[in-house]
Amino acid sequence: MSSASPSPTLAQIQASVDAWISQWDEGYFSPLSNLARLTEEVGELAREVNHSHGDKPKKACERTGSIGEELADILFVVATLANSLDIDLSEEFAKTMAKYDLRDAERWTKAT
Repeated sequence: MSSASPSPTLAQIQASVDAWISQWDEGYFSPLSNLARLTEEVGELAREVNHSHGDKPKKACERTGSIGEELADILFVVATLANSLDIDLSEEFAKTMAKYDLRDAERWTKAT
């Protein structure tokens, strides 16, 4: 994973999404609408993964998609949902990693 510029933090992603949405009078959609959008984006990711790694080839008329693009679309909607509910994803992600570190400490074989 290489990029020309440093990767944004979750806080920067949330701020970028907020700045983009805040320029429109409509503002944030409701949490339920954003959940529907998230479901749509996850479906698009599933389709791309199925075409790339599953048994269902694309039709000749379908555009070539990108798993990375679909993941980024999901990240945008997750940040939108978090912002609309005043959730700090950096803080919540840190809690989640601590939970996994504790809960799954003996679950998997350590890489050597």
